[in-house]
Order: sequence, then structure tokens, then C-alpha cells
Amino acid sequence: MAKRVLLAAPRGYCAGVDRAVITVEKALALYGAPVYVRKQIVHNVHVVTSLEAKGAIFVDETDEVPEGQTVVFSAHGVSPMVHEEAAARNLKTIDATCPLVTKVHHEVRRFATEDAEILLIGHHGHEEVEGTAGEAPDKVRIVDGLEGARTIVPTPGKNLIWLSQTTLSVDETMETVAILKERFPDIQAPPSDDICYATQNRQEAIKVIAPQADLVIVVGSQNSSNSVRLAEVALEYGAKASHLIDYAEEIQDHWFTNVETIGVTSGASVPEILVKDVLATLAEHGFRDVQEITAAEESLLFALPPELRKDMKAAGQA
Repeated sequence: MAKRVLLAAPRGYCAGVDRAVITVEKALALYGAPVYVRKQIVHNVHVVTSLEAKGAIFVDETDEVPEGQTVVFSAHGVSPMVHEEAAARNLKTIDATCPLVTKVHHEVRRFATEDAEILLIGHHGHEEVEGTAGEAPDKVRIVDGLEGARTIVPTPGKNLIWLSQTTLSVDETMETVAILKERFPDIQAPPSDDICYATQNRQEAIKVIAPQADLVIVVGSQNSSNSVRLAEVALEYGAKASHLIDYAEEIQDHWFTNVETIGVTSGASVPEILVKDVLATLAEHGFRDVQEITAAEESLLFALPPELRKDMKAAGQA
């Protein structure tokens, strides 16, 4: 049996995650520990525990941060109310919101001033959705999945526009939009696609691999929306089995029964070291032939948050 691994490219860290993680590391180096972080900086267990070991303290809400301390806002973004809470506690804030999420926040503010009702496609309770909706809570209605699109009842007489969470499945988002358009033919689309480039590219790569794979292993955490979607897309596009894991140690021997081809990818908040650990474990089981399948080239980089860059320059660290 010819055992092989099809390794997806691109995979792992996107530009927004890279920026957010480096932001916390640079803040610790510049200000010293502790640096507080509101919510998980990115949705990955390994990244969070690694930063905790360096002196980051993760909190759920701003009121858990002692007055006057430094707090970093996560890559998923926060609502204006959170900024106000931080200002009231005299906190030094560093906003590590992904610029692609910030773009959707700008769109919400813009359309809210035009008195439109915004149908935000996304998952109830997800931090990104909460932050985005918080820009105009009285103008935003959350549409969660296909069933949400079928049942939402907008305010009569309002102009409608749809926007979306950046880390959703491209296919399901388009299906959701199709339902909304059928129900509300005059609904407007955003000026540009909200789904993050990295989310799209990682899904495109796994779509190529899935039909050839007996098993797909996605490295990522259960609370990472884009990682969960990758595992789902793998099955939708023909993989016989798909598993989402944080660490190589979670791989089970019985997964390899009658398996010749394994697809491997990782979510946008996953460091490459975790993928290498998985490849090493697969090699131990005879899967040493690794072929990289490239769906797109990525070169995007984001500058660090301006408030951090300013302090680094003043300290001679820029």
C-alpha cells in the first residue's frame, strides 16, 4: 500500500494572527509582565498557553484588568463599549484586531449611518460577531446559518444589507446569501467580500485534497471557527474521514485502518511547529511521502498596532 501525505498550502498562521501574537510578545518585552489580554488573543490552545508562560494574563472582561494596566484586545475585535470600559478604568490599550475584521466594523458604522438594517451572517456568541454587532447594536441582526436565513424577520420598510463574519465557510455563506436574496431581492451586498483571504485559501486547498484523501487531519482548536470549517469542508468535498486535533498526541492508531492517503492542514491560528509534530507522527506510521498541494500564494503582512509601534520607537526598539 503506497502511503502518502498531501500537505495543504497555504495553512497555519494568517497575517492577522501573526500580527496579534507578535503584538503580545512585543508588549511583554517592552512593558514587562504581566500584560493582560482580553479573551484568547487567537483561538488556539498552544498559542495561549505559550504566551501565558511568558507572562500574559488572559481575562474574559475588561473589569478583570487592574486599573492603569496594559490590555491587548484580541484579533477578533471588540465593540465600542469595550473601548469605553477600558478608558473608564484608565487602561493602556493595544488593539490587535485583525485589519480585515476592522474593515467589517467600518462597514457596519457606515451602513448604520445610512439607516439600513444590517443582516450579519455569523455565529451567535462568537467574539468577532459580538464585537462587530456592537458597532451598531440597534441596527444589526445576526443571521446564524441557513436556518437563520430562512427564519429572520427584518424590520418592515428598512433597506437591508448583508455582511459576514470573516472566518466562515465560503460555500455556506454563499448559500445563506442566496436564501436572503430569494427572500429579500433588494438586499445589498457589501462593497467587497468579507470572508478573509486566508480562510478562503485554506478552504480551497483542502477542497483539492479532500477527494483524494482517506483521512484528513486538521490541526486547530475546537473554538477556532475557521479550523472547524476546514474539517467540515474536507468531508463535504469527499474525504472519507476528518479529525480536528490540537496536538499530534491526539492521533489514534485506529484512524490508519485501510488508509493510504492522508490530507493535512491547519487553521489560521496554528503555529507550524504543531503541523511538523503531526507529520513526524505520521512518518512513524509509514506515511513518509509528503506532497505539498498549493492552492494560492500568500504574501500579505500587517503592521503592528500604531500605539505599540509608537512606544517601541520611543524605547529605541522600532
